[in-house]
Amino acid sequence: MDIVLNGEPRAVIAGTTLSTLLEAEGLAGRRVAAEVNGEIVPRGRHAGLALADGDRVEVVHALGGG
Repeated sequence: MDIVLNGEPRAVIAGTTLSTLLEAEGLAGRRVAAEVNGEIVPRGRHAGLALADGDRVEVVHALGGG
């Protein structure tokens, strides 16, 4: 199935969860904010949220600095 990740088309396997997507992108365990179709998804829901064809996912991660 096809989704859009941070503005770029991406093919993923049907049944992919937000958590699985983050792992595949190397973002597992990092401090990230995720939004699916304009709605922020709390970290506690990442593993249970199955993505659907056409979903738009935005992921941002915090950068340290000073």
